[in-house]
Amino acid sequence: MIRLRLYTTLGCHLCEQLEALLATLCAVPYRLERVEISDDDALVERYGVRIPVLVDEVGEELDRGMQPERLAAWLAARGWRDEAAWQGLQRRLNGEAPPGETARAAQGATLRGGRRYLG
Repeated sequence: MIRLRLYTTLGCHLCEQLEALLATLCAVPYRLERVEISDDDALVERYGVRIPVLVDEVGEELDRGMQPERLAAWLAARGWRDEAAWQGLQRRLNGEAPPGETARAAQGATLRGGRRYLG
């Protein structure tokens, strides 16, 4: 199991998007540690305008991971990307998905009207 850290803050919709994409695109089991930046002035200074920031086990950071292409490339570089899920997501993003094709459900997320909602 890999360990990832997500620098976030309460109510961050971009962080929620990243989490939903991660659940869809990551092919390996992972544990996600959420770090609330508002509790620490140094974290606010470092990550305040960059969240969501995803960090791997060796400390390499990914800014703007809520953008599917960025997250997919970051996961692929580590050998963690689910290729079938990525191809399906690309087809949906490009409007090429056949009728009735649905996204692999992210844990804790639902798909309504082509959009993924957490909770």
